[in-house]
Amino acid sequence: MPELQESWVDDPDELALRDSRDTLRALASAGAQVRESITLSQEAGIERIGDGTRPRSVLVAAVGGTKVVGDVLRVLAEAGSPVPVASRSNVPLPGWVGPLDMVIAVSLSGRAPGPLGLAIEAARRGASLLTVGAEDSPLADVTRQARGVHVGVGRGRSSSRTALWSLLTPVLLGAHQLGIADASTDALTEASTALDQKAEECRPSSESFVNPAKLAAATLAPTVPMILGDGALTGVAAVRAAGMLARTARVPASYGSLPDAASEVVACFDGPFTAGGGNGTSAGREADIFADPFLDGPAQPRLGLLMLRDVASENPDSLRQVALADAVKAEADAAGCKIVELVAAQGHPIARLAGHLAMVDYIATYLAIGTGIDPSISPHVADLRDRTRGF
Repeated sequence: MPELQESWVDDPDELALRDSRDTLRALASAGAQVRESITLSQEAGIERIGDGTRPRSVLVAAVGGTKVVGDVLRVLAEAGSPVPVASRSNVPLPGWVGPLDMVIAVSLSGRAPGPLGLAIEAARRGASLLTVGAEDSPLADVTRQARGVHVGVGRGRSSSRTALWSLLTPVLLGAHQLGIADASTDALTEASTALDQKAEECRPSSESFVNPAKLAAATLAPTVPMILGDGALTGVAAVRAAGMLARTARVPASYGSLPDAASEVVACFDGPFTAGGGNGTSAGREADIFADPFLDGPAQPRLGLLMLRDVASENPDSLRQVALADAVKAEADAAGCKIVELVAAQGHPIARLAGHLAMVDYIATYLAIGTGIDPSISPHVADLRDRTRGF
């Protein structure tokens, strides 16, 4: 089973060696990304979005690591949006999209085939366009020709995983302008403060015994992780966590949100990765100090549970969610799972979400570094790109 090496995440020289492209430094810029993107959006004329009229519907076109942009907008719009919000990764553009609708296309490079193709087709049909990506890109050209609004991402943004807030902020500002989500400049400024606070808490110079992200990474390192959000907002963070664990730490993880995923998560407590499941073969061997790894075989990893919890309220629905989350946690503890619980701080929904997104990003990155993986370089992903180049 992998174990997190504390010296690799605490020693500056080891960090520099193992984080070859300064992923941690890029993540620490998240708060600055929000502030820069607010300025860039204003300079691009975000107030012109949709020519001042509310669209019939909004479709977010994003792919890969940027798909979370659509997830965030959907969950923020659910409570009070007067129009539906959908998302799509690739062509064809749904047949119902027309001149009364808006397409928001997001691509860091401005060249991702899916969002670019959807934007081109949206422009052909006369739909309103808001795009976010590199200034000198085909996506920007399409938007300008269609008299839409294109917002650049600033300099030094080389990975969509570490440039999330450069992509997300203009989309949220546009949604606020249209009246489909509460995402004002003040709310985003509050989120930038929350991101700065997480950057300080999880900074590389903060040692493992006090750094919450390093502690969580050490707990999850020897496990098969499951990520569970206690509601819609934290469910978005759970999706992000699974993606970051896979792409950054090379760890496959399942994810879900309450109440739907409760039974799926609890059912796994009867499986081979907990003390009570699989005839007790996994955790039992791990706990046996006399077990011989050559005769008995190496101990299997235990099940890990990363619980992402929102701020509780006196609303009856919220109280039921809290009770359900507490029950799932109690079952996990009884089954011998390793548990990491993250609770959002008080604040605007965007700020609460920002705190969770920052934490899961840091956890995945420290998990990668601490288990000997460069978080920014994947040989297999590079090979896949070579095999599919020209498709």
